[in-house]
Parts: sequence; structure tokens; C-alpha cells
Amino acid sequence: MKFFSKLIVLLIALVFVTRSFSQELAIKSNLLYDATGSMNLGVEFGLSKHLTLDISGNYNPWTIDKATNSKIKHLLIQPELRYWHCEKFNGHFFGLHAHYGYYNIGGDNWLTNLVGTAMDRKLTANRYDGWVAGGGFSYGYHWIMNRRWALEGTVGFGYAYIKYNKYDCTSCGQFKWQGTKHYFGPTKVGLSLIFMIK
Repeated sequence: MKFFSKLIVLLIALVFVTRSFSQELAIKSNLLYDATGSMNLGVEFGLSKHLTLDISGNYNPWTIDKATNSKIKHLLIQPELRYWHCEKFNGHFFGLHAHYGYYNIGGDNWLTNLVGTAMDRKLTANRYDGWVAGGGFSYGYHWIMNRRWALEGTVGFGYAYIKYNKYDCTSCGQFKWQGTKHYFGPTKVGLSLIFMIK
């Protein structure tokens, strides 16, 4: 919780610092992360007529089910440089993003149903913690609702290097082994509610 408080302070400070360099600034929340109970906050500011910089942070400190120790705890930072086809904060954009985060996941929860049966068995019987880093490309669209409010959809694909510790079960914490994984696939998804500051 302390980290998320610091992240909010940092993003608010970034808003005030970048305010002097940008005519438009967006504060946003990814509704898909909200649906998982993950706290998130993003800021995006203009760099030029066609370029913006988006920085988002996501944090989930919760244990979903204490009986099974189910959790999708994570902390993720994801900056993205965006090129807008027409003008910034309007219509189509293409992005180049990076990501870095820590995670602690495991247990029999809704996540296991999302990722498939093989992973389902692994997550039900084991716990994984570690860190992830990588980057990718994204595409998105920004819908203007009125002068202050907008919606944005985005999807990204890329690479992630995953370092993990595997534990025997979700609650006892018996260490099994340490490993790494190279992942290629979806690296970003979002449906964000945006408040514009002009």
C-alpha cells in the first residue's frame, strides 16, 4: 500500500512538472484492471502534435481467498511512447511500450480459468513469485466523449523475460526451484476512462 501511495504522489508530481511543457494532459484508469481489483493510475502528456508519452502503474496487494491463498499480487509499471495518426488524444495511435514488474500469483481462482487447463493445474498446486521485464508494440483508439472525458481502447504484443521462484503449494511456501521463461504474445490490454486537463 505504501508503494501505491508513493506512485500516486509521483504521478501527481509528474502532472505538475509536465503541465508547463504540454497543452494537454490526460489522467486515466484502466477499467479492465479495475475489474480484477487492481489499483491503477496513468498519466499521458503531449510531446508534439503527433507524439505523447503515457505512463501507467498497476498494483494488486490482495489475497483473493485466504482459505486457498489465491492471489494475483503484482506491481507493474508500463511507459509507452505513442504516435497519433491525426492529432494527439484523438483517433488512432501506434505505441512502443516497455514494462517492468514484480508478481506473486497462485491458487485456485478465476485467473486459472482464464489461462487454460495446463496453467490451471500449475497455478492451483503451486505459487510463483519473481519479476518480469520486456517491451512491445501496441495499437489503440481514443474516443472523445466531451471536452473533459474520453475512452480509450488499446492492445499490445511483444516480449517479456520472466524470472520466477516456484513453490510447492500456494500456502506452505516449500521452495521447489528457480527458473526463467521467454514469452512472446499479448503484453498490454486496456479499456481506459480518461479525464483531460487542458
